[in-house]
Amino acid sequence: MNQTVGAAHATGFDTPARATTGARIQSIDALRGLVMLLMLVDHAREFFFLHAQVSDPMNVDEVTPALYFSRLAAHLCAPVFVALTGLSAWLYGAQRSRAAVSAFLFKRGLFLVVLELTLVSFAWTFALPPEKLYLQVIWAIGLSMIALAALVHLPRGVLAAVGAVIVLGHNLLDPIAFAPDEFGYVFWTILHDRGLIDLPLGIAAQTSYPLLPWIGVIALGYSVGPWFARDRDPITRARLLWATGLGLLAAFVVLRLLNGYGEPVPWQAGDTGLRTAMSFFNLTKYPPSADFVLFTLGIGTLLLAALERVPAGTARMLAVFGGAPLFFYLLHLYVLHLLNLGALAYFGSNQGSLFSVANMGHVWLIALLLAPPLGLACAWFGRLKRRSPQPWMRYL
Repeated sequence: MNQTVGAAHATGFDTPARATTGARIQSIDALRGLVMLLMLVDHAREFFFLHAQVSDPMNVDEVTPALYFSRLAAHLCAPVFVALTGLSAWLYGAQRSRAAVSAFLFKRGLFLVVLELTLVSFAWTFALPPEKLYLQVIWAIGLSMIALAALVHLPRGVLAAVGAVIVLGHNLLDPIAFAPDEFGYVFWTILHDRGLIDLPLGIAAQTSYPLLPWIGVIALGYSVGPWFARDRDPITRARLLWATGLGLLAAFVVLRLLNGYGEPVPWQAGDTGLRTAMSFFNLTKYPPSADFVLFTLGIGTLLLAALERVPAGTARMLAVFGGAPLFFYLLHLYVLHLLNLGALAYFGSNQGSLFSVANMGHVWLIALLLAPPLGLACAWFGRLKRRSPQPWMRYL
């Protein structure tokens, strides 16, 4: 199956790329799988360590290093998801018209928005009707795809420039704010400021992922798509990835050392070197600051380069998760929520009305125990999807 035919079976969250041999570009699936396992740890924390809430950015004087670095590792997830969605959209459209790519992005993006408002929101709350809708990463990916549906008509260089300007420049908009009763509040809350939107029937929507920076990230992912074209020399691609990753991290270090623009919360020297480092890497995610995006995409790009050289068995293991990401995303949320309810019913509450484990080591153990059965489920679903002639399966 060629590159573009294979991508026709993708959703906006699962947009598989294929190499010239007809096999999937395994490093892309492996990177997606790696960050999904980190996401599993973070969501296990959300369900089983909820008594120890973390702010954004984190309060480094209150969190333990284990909690801090677990949350820091999870910061990779959303930027990598969104960037790879843009990259895979380019691969999907490599032999298609821009109109076809635009239609693909719009439909898949709309599907993800609906999914966030229904199955994903229900997975977090198990409440019908919900008191609050949490507009999170699936929402952000969906709306970013809809925005990219318009942006793909730009020349690639212009699109890359737009993405860079958004990512690096959106913090200039931080002083702009609207009160809930002011005109423009809803638009600005969706686009740039995290907040609550009142909806009919007493429901509120929490814009956990303000959209604007994610449009920049997906545009940058799309603009590097030609690096993975079937006629691209793998050695040249590797050099581009290493150089780009190191360049992004260098830009992050410079901006962060200046301790001014690029991150709303300045870093401070702590009483130990560890606390100083924790402050330095303590970055704003909602919305993602320029420093946050530079740091996470820098690490993600280096990981992608490294995963092109890891042993084939390791890449295949990670790619099992990355080959069915939307299925994994939905499945792991429901599994974690049901497990927590089961533990609460069996053991009773031990943190107020909650059931929580004692420390982050137990959170990692939960994720470690869940990873193999979730991987088997992803492998089964991947085979089912490849065999299925049903068009609706493309959305899963």
